[in-house]
Amino acid sequence: MIIPAEKIQADTLNNILEEFINREGTDYGEIEYNLAAKVEKLRPQVLNGDILIVFDDQLQSITLMTPRQYQEAQHNQTHGERTPHFEN
Repeated sequence: MIIPAEKIQADTLNNILEEFINREGTDYGEIEYNLAAKVEKLRPQVLNGDILIVFDDQLQSITLMTPRQYQEAQHNQTHGERTPHFEN
């Protein structure tokens, strides 16, 4: 289920973004960014819909994914296939 970013309080959205960044260990190339900078780089992508906030009811967890990843996950679920959880 997609959770609209605009329905999430600012502090909660910030916590979701921080948790995702820490969990995924995102790599930004040669330049190392601190957590706050990574959050600020990710936030606009979430707010404009390039990245979706998705709640997985089976796992009771929230993750971020592109619309394409979400469509693929929905397709696989409909066809009885279960892909690794929110793989990039």
